[in-house]
Amino acid sequence: MNRTPLFPAAAGVRPEALPGTGIRPAHRSGTGPVPVPVPAAVRFRAACPDCRGRFELAAAALRLAIGATRRTTFYTFTCPECGASVRKPAGERIIELLTGGGVRTLRLHTAL
Repeated sequence: MNRTPLFPAAAGVRPEALPGTGIRPAHRSGTGPVPVPVPAAVRFRAACPDCRGRFELAAAALRLAIGATRRTTFYTFTCPECGASVRKPAGERIIELLTGGGVRTLRLHTAL
């Protein structure tokens, strides 16, 4: 499974490292409280598994789908470098980061 670092990359934002996910906090100089980002200014670091490009995306460039299982919970984006459509699994922490950053979310429902 491809693990892509994905977290807010806006200045001053520092998420905690997520063990076992490959997600690491961005370098931040200084100490003190971490300001809460304005959703319009949030950018996410991502990578394309096809062309191996690394880039930052605005919240509007990402989509999050939350399903009933891990298999049906994922985020998607289009690689700005090669145009590939990318779909990656989203665990709980990724869901928190994306929804907190203003990414549009689709809740998938199952028929009863």
